[in-house]
Amino acid sequence: MKHPTSLSSRRRLALAVFSLLTAGILSMAAAKPSDNPPAELKLDAKPLDRDAREPLSFARIVKQVTPSVVRITVQTKAKVRVANADEQDPFFRQFFGPQLLRQPPQAGLGSGVILSRDGYIVTNNHVVAGADDVTVALSDGSELKARIIGRDSQTDIAVIKVEAKDLPAITLAESAQVEVGDRVLAIGNPFGIGQTVTSGIVSATSRRAGLGLAYEDFIQTDAAINPGNSGGALVDVSGRLIGINTAILSRSGGSQGVGLAVPTDLVRHVVDNLVQNGKVVRGYLGVSVQNLTPALAESFKLKDRVGAIVTDVKPNSPAAKAGLREGDIVVEFNGKPVADASRLSLTVGQTAPGTKVDLKVLREGKEATITTTTGKLPRQRVARNQEQDEADDEAVDRSSDTGVLNGVAVADLDPASRRQLGVPPRITGALITDVEQDSASARAGLQPGDVILEINHQPVASAEDAVKLSEDDSNKKTLLKLWSRGGTVFAVIDETGTSGGN
Repeated sequence: MKHPTSLSSRRRLALAVFSLLTAGILSMAAAKPSDNPPAELKLDAKPLDRDAREPLSFARIVKQVTPSVVRITVQTKAKVRVANADEQDPFFRQFFGPQLLRQPPQAGLGSGVILSRDGYIVTNNHVVAGADDVTVALSDGSELKARIIGRDSQTDIAVIKVEAKDLPAITLAESAQVEVGDRVLAIGNPFGIGQTVTSGIVSATSRRAGLGLAYEDFIQTDAAINPGNSGGALVDVSGRLIGINTAILSRSGGSQGVGLAVPTDLVRHVVDNLVQNGKVVRGYLGVSVQNLTPALAESFKLKDRVGAIVTDVKPNSPAAKAGLREGDIVVEFNGKPVADASRLSLTVGQTAPGTKVDLKVLREGKEATITTTTGKLPRQRVARNQEQDEADDEAVDRSSDTGVLNGVAVADLDPASRRQLGVPPRITGALITDVEQDSASARAGLQPGDVILEINHQPVASAEDAVKLSEDDSNKKTLLKLWSRGGTVFAVIDETGTSGGN
């Protein structure tokens, strides 16, 4: 380690992620929660016949499915708002007070899929969020007014309802049976030009695309998806719904072969909650989890990388009360294997609060079973540091030119740093102030602003602790526990020349 320098800006590699709605709109409250009966969905759980000969035409399937896909038109009324500071003329404000700006009416287009004969329709949250009026156009040209039943921003799924009978409801498949390479059709209303069908294959499953949603488990496809396709159908060659088209990754704004759809297994869970309660009630354990990299698996002496490593346990949470610990590796949830951190988070979220569950964990190389009861996921709030000091002490600089963390500069956490970085009061450790670009630590993902909590399972309370614990260079691979970007993660620093990573 070495003397710290000024905090440098973090580098981010970003792909342009485009919403598939043609106009942006404001927020609107969903229908009030109620104890409605669940929507009557048609489910076909049979696996796809992958040995069957592919037809020369999909016309029959298209004719079967397209009546279930609708065009959604949304409108917002003109609104008057107070201009923000950048929009106001200081001279005008001085004599006449705050300026009022008139926001003209806005309109947007999207797609939806009929789920039940009595009028429940699924679409994307971003299609209907903020709409004052929602209109659904059926395949026969008729138009019906719709009301919003419920919206879930964490999965970008919404349910709307029209008053009708005997609608052509689509049949749903179990998306867990979808495989990479399956042929699929995407149906929607791109650019508002009318119902359009495109074809492709499943490019990936269980894809996390970094769209900012709390629950991402997308089916990826190369079937052309464009603005206006949001909320449309992704179907298999049997005409069964396997996903709701949601987003594209693109540098141009148009389809570049990376389309994303919310899988039907997740859609069904969200729809059931929205229809019956008007909101989604999710299970909660109170842990943060992370995927196992090869370097982490080696550090924890694991034979494979299956499971999710617990990086943080919230105080007084169901997990804490049951005895789950940081560093435990969850490999099974109620008897079902846990593939990775994303799968565990999705499974917990889809488990009803108050459910008794058994977790099989690996702890220090030994198996253990922990029984707990899921709680109710609390509403997420933005935490503010209430710590106020009359004077902020300077961070104590610590340095070392030898050891296993060469190229990393650390300092003590002071009140100013905590406020600037949003570090909770319960976090203690050494603040990373600089990381050399070509160092092993940089390759492992360490960044200025991260806080070192542990080095090789030894707690770090200060910069001095970090320096002392890193001076032993007999082991060229070092396991770090970090507070990083609002959560706790593990990282392996490999000074032998290969990168570890978190």
